[in-house]
Amino acid sequence: MCGIVGYIGKQVAIPILVNGLKKLEYRGYDSAGVAVVDREKIVVSKSLGKLAALEEELGEDYSQSCIGIGHTRWATHGRPSFVNAHPHIDCKQEFAVVHNGIIENYLELKESLVEKGHQFVSETDTEVLAHLVEDFYEGNLEEAVHKVLETIRGSYAMVVLSLKDPDKLVAARKDSPMVVGLGDGEFFVASDITAILTYTRKVYILDDGEMVVVTEKGIKVTDFQGNP
Repeated sequence: MCGIVGYIGKQVAIPILVNGLKKLEYRGYDSAGVAVVDREKIVVSKSLGKLAALEEELGEDYSQSCIGIGHTRWATHGRPSFVNAHPHIDCKQEFAVVHNGIIENYLELKESLVEKGHQFVSETDTEVLAHLVEDFYEGNLEEAVHKVLETIRGSYAMVVLSLKDPDKLVAARKDSPMVVGLGDGEFFVASDITAILTYTRKVYILDDGEMVVVTEKGIKVTDFQGNP
């Protein structure tokens, strides 16, 4: 099973993301990765194998960004490989996505996006999500994610990180677990509460069909149609 961790706050994100992923190692995985918004770009680091390989890839001079997402992957669509590891990004490298579950209609969506000029680099269903957010984005990340949720079919938990809206994470779930950790000026998202217990014992468990926008100031939960 795959694992998801996200963070926004005043601490450096990468150590928190890696620590959270370590708490999810028991779920099994074949690759891992993190993405952060660093100044004017999204920086993605990935590795095959154990988290030690990701830590080696990150080195000691990693980004000091205070917002990011992380993932451990167990291959479903696409073999275990560097390019198939999460997070996945869009053509313009403005949106990064981590995802658990299966997007059932990803092939037809991928075909449509390719016809529009989108270029894919992986064999995964998850990469479709990043390109869909890019395709739907018209200045509002929440609205773009709402449109994605109306378009896809399947079971999933997903988190979106955006260079266009660098001060928020947007997460949603359908049939796959997702929790939000509530801290003091910092917030967490994860696929399993064990990933964030080091930092907070206060959590909100997303229900099926719920989306959450997470900023340093708090969280806003809506249904997939945007109703509070």
